[in-house]
Amino acid sequence: MKKGESTMEGRKITLEEIVASPEKLQHLYRRTLIIVVLSQIFGGAGLAAGITVGALLAQDMLGTDAYSGVPVALLTLGSAGAAYMIGRVSQRFGRRIGLAGGFLTGGISALGVVLAAVTDNVWLLFFSLLFYGAGTASNLQARYAGTDLATAKQRGKAISIALVSTTLGAVAGPNLVGVMGDFAVSIGVPSLAGPFILGAAAFILAGLILLGFMRPDPLLVSKTLENEKRKDSEKTPKETHVKNNRGIIVGGSVMVLTQMVMVAIMTMTPIHMGHHGHGLDAIGLVIGIHIGTMYLPSLVTGVLVDKVGRTAMASAAGVTLLLAGIVAATAPGDSLFVLILALALLGLGWNFGLISGTATIVDATTPSTRAKVQGSMDVMVALSGATGGMLSGMVVSHSSYSLLSIGGGLLSILLLPLIIWASRGNVAVKRVKNKKTA
Repeated sequence: MKKGESTMEGRKITLEEIVASPEKLQHLYRRTLIIVVLSQIFGGAGLAAGITVGALLAQDMLGTDAYSGVPVALLTLGSAGAAYMIGRVSQRFGRRIGLAGGFLTGGISALGVVLAAVTDNVWLLFFSLLFYGAGTASNLQARYAGTDLATAKQRGKAISIALVSTTLGAVAGPNLVGVMGDFAVSIGVPSLAGPFILGAAAFILAGLILLGFMRPDPLLVSKTLENEKRKDSEKTPKETHVKNNRGIIVGGSVMVLTQMVMVAIMTMTPIHMGHHGHGLDAIGLVIGIHIGTMYLPSLVTGVLVDKVGRTAMASAAGVTLLLAGIVAATAPGDSLFVLILALALLGLGWNFGLISGTATIVDATTPSTRAKVQGSMDVMVALSGATGGMLSGMVVSHSSYSLLSIGGGLLSILLLPLIIWASRGNVAVKRVKNKKTA
């Protein structure tokens, strides 16, 4: 196949032909979302495996709580490096190659986690979790693929469709902990490694779906569309530069803060529950509901982000995370209901922050640089998650789960002054435009 050609509906067509036809563009937009949805269903199951039992597996192998935050920290650190690579590969070769490569790497690494558990090799465990993060990075970056062909008024909804499709796998994953644990024991594998068997199959299937069906590549089509529209742009380079810089800073900061708070509290919740006598089924239920509220509200959140605005929903993220921290800090250790409420609020706050922040980033970038910028932003998001996961175990070990929770809630309030700064900047840009128009 020649450069600039792709397949669609069984025949070869050029990217220019697709761009020239609104009907073909709309068809490709819908088709891309379907492929993203299918891959995210499987990717969500792989994502949930590491979150649910990673800390418990490390605790079991190391015999201490002090380093139980290390698995999530390694997973998110690995996802940071993978996000950078996926962004660069996607920018050059398209979303299909970048995302599929990340999922397949994550799937193979999940098998490494299983082998580490069988051989009781903690170094292999940590090494495998590091590369397992590639699947997590792909799962998160897949949300961008749905926005490549979306208009400004469709972006929140496109992001939400990608995220909500993760819910099926992400909620099912933690609730299959017991089943997969029993299956693992039946084949001579430690029970806590069972969910990673599911993770391996899920990530590999997600990668194969993208590799086989995401054609034509939406990012490559959007680049061609950008080239066609560039001559008609009315914005001056200076105005665009000001708006883009501010949008990237604000969108990235919203995602970073919400990720740090969410990961820190979520990581230590299974350990906290274990200390208060809750079993794996109860832990799986709490984490499953938490992950459900991370993704399931997305369809509503996406509409609100498009209708109410990015700024309002970012503010809602800060307030919701504060409430989550307060509820988690004051929850009785033996109260399953209150812990579920706290983790549900935590997931909802993260959902508000991720979708509003992602939409802001997409608004502030163009197809010619979008994947690289998005990859770099997801690096910061992953690093913030790694920091939250690493510090969470140390904080709880030297103080308490309550202090960790209330500290995370207070940290989320930093979003509010950031949003005020962004709002003032938008007003200033509008004034400059009005003066030039006058």
